[in-house]
Amino acid sequence: MKVRVLSQSVASQIAAGEVINRPASVVKELVENAVDAGADSIGIFVTDAGRTMIQVIDNGCGMLPDDARLAFERHATSKISVTDDLYSLTTFGFRGEALPSVAAVSEVVLRTRTADSETGMAITVKASEMVSQETEVCPVGSNFIVRNLFFNVPARRKFLKSNQTEAGHIMAEIERIALAHPEVAFEFTSQGTQLFQLPVSSVKQRIVNLFGKKMNQALLPVQVETSVISISGFVSTLDSVRTRGAKQFFFVNGRYMRHAYFHKAVLSAYENLIPENVQPSYFLFLKVAPDAIDVNIHPSKTEIKFQDESVLWKIIMAAVKESIGKFEEMPTIDFNTTDMPDIPVFDANRKATQPKVGYNPDFNPFAGGRSDFRSSRYNTDNWAKLYGDVIEDKINEGTVSFRPATESIIQAEEQYARIFQYAERYILVPVEQGLMVVDQHRAHLRVLYEKFLDDATSRVAASQGLLFPEMFQLSPTDAIAFAELHPRFLALGFDISDMGRGAIAVQGVPSGVEGQDYEGLITDMIADLRINPTQEEERQLESMALAMARRAAIPVGRHLSESEMQELLRSLKACRMPSRTPDGKSTYVIKSDQEISKWFD
Repeated sequence: MKVRVLSQSVASQIAAGEVINRPASVVKELVENAVDAGADSIGIFVTDAGRTMIQVIDNGCGMLPDDARLAFERHATSKISVTDDLYSLTTFGFRGEALPSVAAVSEVVLRTRTADSETGMAITVKASEMVSQETEVCPVGSNFIVRNLFFNVPARRKFLKSNQTEAGHIMAEIERIALAHPEVAFEFTSQGTQLFQLPVSSVKQRIVNLFGKKMNQALLPVQVETSVISISGFVSTLDSVRTRGAKQFFFVNGRYMRHAYFHKAVLSAYENLIPENVQPSYFLFLKVAPDAIDVNIHPSKTEIKFQDESVLWKIIMAAVKESIGKFEEMPTIDFNTTDMPDIPVFDANRKATQPKVGYNPDFNPFAGGRSDFRSSRYNTDNWAKLYGDVIEDKINEGTVSFRPATESIIQAEEQYARIFQYAERYILVPVEQGLMVVDQHRAHLRVLYEKFLDDATSRVAASQGLLFPEMFQLSPTDAIAFAELHPRFLALGFDISDMGRGAIAVQGVPSGVEGQDYEGLITDMIADLRINPTQEEERQLESMALAMARRAAIPVGRHLSESEMQELLRSLKACRMPSRTPDGKSTYVIKSDQEISKWFD
């Protein structure tokens, strides 16, 4: 095959694919450039989740006309000049690829002016081609407008998700930058609606502004200074860990990063303090020498290598563990003093007396005869009744087997006449094949899951009205997801209203989840779909029904009456898939008579 040199436009689109893969990537690059420019106020405005328009306005240093034109050339940057600069980076950008990549797949209009200039420059670039450049009066800073993203790459545009999903990705990128820079004010507006306005604040207040007021009481401070690393930030209290939707952020030198190894260090600090199926939230800011890390690994710049990760792992774990031990409040031990004997205070002047032993010399325990000596508690006249429920089977090879007297084996299909609860977690049922052990939580989870899903798909979900409606505030990211999922909530039986700006009101809930933490339930349902996004209505309903069933299922440790156990077993038998939970775990196991006999061999 003949080797060809690609045209500049094709090469630019290929390069852009590594940096710009969705509207959120454009927002990330433009906002990071604004922070690098020294802006203390940044506004982000999007239309159609960035498909139609993305605008980022900042009050940073701006650019001179020549620099503004040169900024759209590939590998043109003001951040580095020599190779050694790669190992002492203090800025977000350094590759010189962001603006050329954005301009290669869209139409970009830039208006910019420096504080020393009386006028600014307006530049228009479309598909890497310079369309126009004019002198214009504009405020100090930069104003980027990106229109018709991926207009010349239809394949990439076709694979974009729904507006709500893409807007959620944009929110996630803004959250990361906003957390790393609380000294910068941010405003985000989508479709003409302001989703949030973050003022300059402390780190903790920025967290609360982004994720809700509940975070204010759910955070423990972390502060450690060593010769190799400085760690600050917050971790969640032991009682605020979550099964889903935990907020987990690592930053190094003001840059967001993903680091699975350091994540395990945080989890190790919580080991044996929280259940295995929950996750803590954390917001940890690491500061190291710039030459001790390498950020030049991937165009997204979220993967970072450290010189000695094993040492940092130990410091991070120790810092989090110290924070938990220092700030996690322990309950006061208050002993019950009811019926407590009165212990006299020691009196040094009081004379000691020899203790005396009193007894009755005339007492004779056999004086009353044998019938009086034997109490009714130990009456064994009706001893046969003690063994009325069992019969002795034949003795074979030194083992003894007992069976119910009325019937040798109780059939699973019949009324459950003999069922027992063990450890307030398992239900023991004799069946034809042997002994069935049912996990009450998992069994109820399967029953509720099918009930919620059937009601939603058949549109007959019953809603239980609340006497007093509950109102709460969603985080901006969850508010975007809720707008898409609102019809699904209604189908499941929620009577819930969107009050605007992230506020929702719950007037009714599905039958079966009464008395739950409705805010926690709704945020868990949203978190599940954010972790595993899908646009299919059926898959969304399945995920939401599972989240509801997890919350409402009978917990481990709850005592059940015999009638409750019988009803649970009947309901489980009627399920389409009674042997497994929706996430694939066994609801029961059956031990045969032979397996049980081997226990006593």
